[in-house]
Amino acid sequence: MAKSPSLTFFKTALRKHRTNPKLLSAKHDYIVLPIISALVGAMTGLMIALFEAAILWTNNQRLQIFNPLDLPPSLNVVLIMLLSGVMVGLSFWLTLRFAPEASGSGITHIEGALDDMYDIRWRRLLPVKLVAGTLAIASGMIFGRAGPAIQIGGTVGRMFADTAKRYTNSTHILVAAGAAAGLAAVFNAPLAGILFVIEEMRPHFRYNMTSIKCVTLAAAMATIVMRAVHGQDAVMPLVHFDVPPLTSLWLFLLLGSIFGVIGVYFNRWIISSTKLLKRKQANKMSRIIITGILFGCLFALLQSFAPDTAGNGRDLMVRMLQEPSTWAILVGLFVIRLFGTIACFASGAPGGVFTPMLTLGTLFGLAFGVVAAELFPSFVAEPTVYAIAGMGALFAATVRAPVTGIVLVVEMTDSYELILPLLITCLGATFVAQAIGGKPLYAELLKLSLPKEPVIDDKEKILQ
Repeated sequence: MAKSPSLTFFKTALRKHRTNPKLLSAKHDYIVLPIISALVGAMTGLMIALFEAAILWTNNQRLQIFNPLDLPPSLNVVLIMLLSGVMVGLSFWLTLRFAPEASGSGITHIEGALDDMYDIRWRRLLPVKLVAGTLAIASGMIFGRAGPAIQIGGTVGRMFADTAKRYTNSTHILVAAGAAAGLAAVFNAPLAGILFVIEEMRPHFRYNMTSIKCVTLAAAMATIVMRAVHGQDAVMPLVHFDVPPLTSLWLFLLLGSIFGVIGVYFNRWIISSTKLLKRKQANKMSRIIITGILFGCLFALLQSFAPDTAGNGRDLMVRMLQEPSTWAILVGLFVIRLFGTIACFASGAPGGVFTPMLTLGTLFGLAFGVVAAELFPSFVAEPTVYAIAGMGALFAATVRAPVTGIVLVVEMTDSYELILPLLITCLGATFVAQAIGGKPLYAELLKLSLPKEPVIDDKEKILQ
């Protein structure tokens, strides 16, 4: 029988990827893992479809459950606030009690698993992330679904890896494939899912032809399943825009530069807020749950009186792109949601930040476009074009993955004619963020999540 081939990983990964020669021939080595990856993608797409349906149903029930009682409006708001607080508190309790790694978006957990820092306990992580994530996201807090979807996909990959233990690196490949499938499914964006693993997770992902094929197949299958459930339209289908004139590209570069500065401080505020909350909570379950209850009540109150200041922001983006407001209102919403997003994400609740970031980019980009249209009418025909560019720019500045940001926005909005303005804006944001010393968000969060080594003084060293 022919020997199994050695699939050498590029850069730091020097381990060989072999199959069991008693079971598979060299011809089959390149087939089995892609087939399993396709199954991972299909299962991930199905789970994300159920996850989104559960979030929508839970949110609708939360807002309408007290309507049959015909209560006074003020009392109805109070009850919705209390219900939201209970939902977030329960989400924290489930997370802390059964799967602490389910807290936050979960992307750092997947990246750590790809680096072999720890294993993914899929039997407890998967149900906890689905239930706790549904409660937190449907509570009215400023959370998105992409981060949890990436962790759910990676967890599904780890689950399937148990059936392929004969492959030395099957766990790594299938977890990465599942992560790509999760992002592809939640945004109906297969290319963005693939690029996210290749670009954002590049310090953790081991490249070879088999791993790339597996990631691609998983993203494709997840998208097929989601489109079979929700249809083939883009997540945010918009009217097509005219291509901006080349003479206006300097405005996109300026917008990207501003977003580069915003992205750096956005990351720093998230890290500092996370550290502050952890220090105040002192890892005590009671304090963490009380924090969740207070956050749930607060954002439910905001949602009751100012719906645009809470929630994930997807509907807000669509509405603002169709009917832009004045620049003052846009900037006001941007500031409120900026600090709301930081507070929610720093709380550690099992929710993501991708959609809230895209919302912030839309609001500020649209405000920039409205002002630019007044100051430079010969350069700006459609202010909404800058909103589309702003979506990718903040993502690029914070996550430090400009190509993923460009492709994600293009696939979400079906605006392929805006690739050049998006390229200028996202690259400008990335260069400025790097120039002023900004660090990628998830790399910093991963460092923060790692256990600190105990400090040993000189006396202990002598005794040892």
